[in-house]
Amino acid sequence: MFNSLIHGVRGVLSILLYTLNTIICCIPIFIVALIKLMLPVKPIQIGCRKILTVIANGWVGINKLIQKRLNGTRWDVHGLENLNPEGWYMVVANHQSWVDIIVLQTIFYRKIPFLKFFLKKELFWFPLLGQAWWALDFPFMKRYSRHFLKRHPHLIGKDLEITKRACDKFRNIPVSVMNFVEGTRFTREKHSRQRSPYTHLLRTRAGGMAFVLSVMGDKFQHIVDVTIAYPQGAANFWDFVCGRVKEIKVNVRTLPIDSEMMGDYLQDPQFKRNFQKWLNGLWREKDRDLADMLAR
Repeated sequence: MFNSLIHGVRGVLSILLYTLNTIICCIPIFIVALIKLMLPVKPIQIGCRKILTVIANGWVGINKLIQKRLNGTRWDVHGLENLNPEGWYMVVANHQSWVDIIVLQTIFYRKIPFLKFFLKKELFWFPLLGQAWWALDFPFMKRYSRHFLKRHPHLIGKDLEITKRACDKFRNIPVSVMNFVEGTRFTREKHSRQRSPYTHLLRTRAGGMAFVLSVMGDKFQHIVDVTIAYPQGAANFWDFVCGRVKEIKVNVRTLPIDSEMMGDYLQDPQFKRNFQKWLNGLWREKDRDLADMLAR
């Protein structure tokens, strides 16, 4: 009973501090974003993006400090050597929980450039954060089912247009583009429904990653492959802020990008097969690594 009370107090205090940090950081973010919107001159736009990135990194740094003081989680992280905060990276990871995003921001703080995610369009309306993500040039995607696209063929490729516009903005300052290639969070129900060939992972969705590489492959220095393991089971946000997540394990690998990874995923069937084969091979290795991390 007493431990539950302590965890609850810790969780409430953490959320209050995260909220206060978010409000304080959003004020200058919105001011700079307004300047960027009103003055569409390239040097000013680039300067504003650099300022916004500094503010966003400060937000992550303070969140990391809050975690360190209140959460008590033990971090077991390997593979952060030889990363460059001034580089360009494509980051891929397995996806089990919204805590994954906190994990990625925490371990890569000042190791690589600020992470940019592809977000569902509906998340724009998430209070403060949704508008801050928009100000920081996070791409908002509207995902359509195959059945919907058959009835509305004029929308085919719309998400790729949005991706290309976002990537054009990413080319001006160092950035890390994050892609959860499973497309959704892992659950046993989804795993069974997909008939996934992996033990701890869902099937991959290669199209988004392939398209970003085709647009920005000349800028990216490496693919950063991240495997996240929760030995107690996939963590939810409340358990994390309460300090109930005792340990998080992360393995990071940097992989080279070669010309064979860049091609027309939509129009070149051979490239599509080769890219899917490569990504599925990467996912088999990740599945084995994840099993080893959980076993230890």
